[in-house]
Amino acid sequence: QVQFVESGGGLVQPGGSLRLSCAASGSIFSNYAMAWYRQAPGKQRELVACITRSVITKYADSVKGRFTISRDNAKNTVSLQMNSLKPEDTAVYYCNTGSMSYSGTYYPLDYWGQGTQVTVSL
Repeated sequence: QVQFVESGGGLVQPGGSLRLSCAASGSIFSNYAMAWYRQAPGKQRELVACITRSVITKYADSVKGRFTISRDNAKNTVSLQMNSLKPEDTAVYYCNTGSMSYSGTYYPLDYWGQGTQVTVSL
């Protein structure tokens, strides 16, 4: 039922920046937590960042201080601003909806879009 469309990926040099966006069907952005995941070739999908309906955020240690997640409930979008990009950030990035506990653990629902490719390379 939930539909996601990710965009904004591309090829960028190390140290560069990209801004990813995700649009969702319906009004779920105003009611649920949202997150960004990524999956590199041969690797498992990992949580990058999440944001609650009250705009509380959590980040993976590997991206903390470099990435910023935000949401616009009125527009039903969630974004990921990525700065100081490293080759290790290369992956397909996916947005997701779910819930985050009061302790900060994110629980995704099994709905995924096509993703957007981010490649950090010279």
